[in-house]
Amino acid sequence: MKKEFKNCPACFEGKELYGFDWKEHVVAIPSPLVVVTSYKANGKTNATLQSWLTFSNSDGFYCIFADVSKYGHMYQSIKEQKSLVINFPSADIYPKCYSTIANNQYDDAEIEMAGLTAEEASTVHAPRIKECFLNLECEYVWEKELTPDSYHIVMCVKVINVVMDEEYYNEQKKGRYGNTGYLYNIHSPANPETGKEEDTYLGILKKIKRYREL
Repeated sequence: MKKEFKNCPACFEGKELYGFDWKEHVVAIPSPLVVVTSYKANGKTNATLQSWLTFSNSDGFYCIFADVSKYGHMYQSIKEQKSLVINFPSADIYPKCYSTIANNQYDDAEIEMAGLTAEEASTVHAPRIKECFLNLECEYVWEKELTPDSYHIVMCVKVINVVMDEEYYNEQKKGRYGNTGYLYNIHSPANPETGKEEDTYLGILKKIKRYREL
C-alpha cells in the first residue's frame, strides 16, 4: 500500500541529516559516483568525490552538478581555472578515491596522496586520474544558486573530450556496467515511519532486458 509523506515525519525531527532534506533519505535515488579533479591556485591537484549529477544534450554534451558547496575546494578551483575532469572509478580503486576525503587540505596533492596517478588532460587545464576507466574533460559554463542565498549551487560544465579505456567501451570485455563498471551512490535509505537509516552503499548497474522487448 502506498503512503504519502508531504510533511517531515516526526521520527526525523531533530535528527542530524548533515544538510540534506529528509526526502533525500526517504527516496534514496541512486546517483553516479565520480571523482572531480582540478588544479588549485597553488598548482596542487584537487580531487572531490562527488555524486548528484546528470547529463544533458543541447548543441553539445553537458554535465549538471545539482549540489556543489560554494565553500569547498572543488568549487573554488573550478571557478579559478574554468576547467575540470570528471573521473569514473571502478570498484577496485574506490578505496583510494574515498581516501581523498581525508587528504583535502589546500597544500595537499590530493590525487597523489590517495595513491593514484595524476596525468594532464589533453584539452583542458586539469589533471586526470589515470586509473579511472573514463575521464570527461570539461569546461565550466554557468552556475545558479539552488535557492536564494543557498551555500549550494547548481553547476553546468561542457564535456570537451572523452577518454575511455577500450576494455570498457567493448561490452564483450569489461563493459560499462556490472561489477567492473559505473558506480552509484545509494545514500542512506531511511524508513519514514521509524526513522531507521541504512548505511550508504555502493551500487552497480545491471542490464536486464533490451528496451524494445519490455
